[in-house]
Amino acid sequence: MQSSKEFIDIKEELNKKKVNLIIKRLFDIGASSIGLILLSPILILIAICIKLDSKGPVFFKQIRVGKNKELFKIYKFRTMVTDAEKLGKQITIGNDTRITKVGTFIRKCKLDELPQLINVLNGDMSLVGPRPEVPKYVELYDDYQKQILLVQPGITDYASIEFRNESEILGESKDPENKYINDIMPYKIELNIKYIKNISLYEDLKLITRTIKAIAK
Repeated sequence: MQSSKEFIDIKEELNKKKVNLIIKRLFDIGASSIGLILLSPILILIAICIKLDSKGPVFFKQIRVGKNKELFKIYKFRTMVTDAEKLGKQITIGNDTRITKVGTFIRKCKLDELPQLINVLNGDMSLVGPRPEVPKYVELYDDYQKQILLVQPGITDYASIEFRNESEILGESKDPENKYINDIMPYKIELNIKYIKNISLYEDLKLITRTIKAIAK
């Protein structure tokens, strides 16, 4: 466990980057607005496919933990059967039977994350930042790990690229949730702390480019 001094130092470092954070926010507003407009035909098509494929709402909404531990409702295209969380764990593994046919495709292409452009526009999220977790996992953070709650969560981050096949990795484990909590989550947090230490619009543009390349593979 890292010292509380390092935790304070990172808070002070972020205070020194207020101009960078303002520029980052302005970029988020502009990019998410343009993205929602340009992608609207695709968003509508996905919504229609979801409705035709299975019963239930188009969007999946879930409470996540944002900046300064504030709770917010994250939006995704629904990729599972209705009330999937009541039928299994909150993490998704391998060939999860709760995933719909259309859901399999849009998850593979990461299209299920597109509605989070609304979260970005609303100020709950950023285009780039630590992926927001559900409260039950955030409760397990120590003081060092809580540093990732000093910034807005994002649609993509280093961890999203590193663990783009996370569900397959978890599917190979005898205890997927334990694997996530003890192995994957701590590593994700380390990657996110690295990002926070170097946070800037330039860093965001690099990560967005890397994300697009990873999805295109």
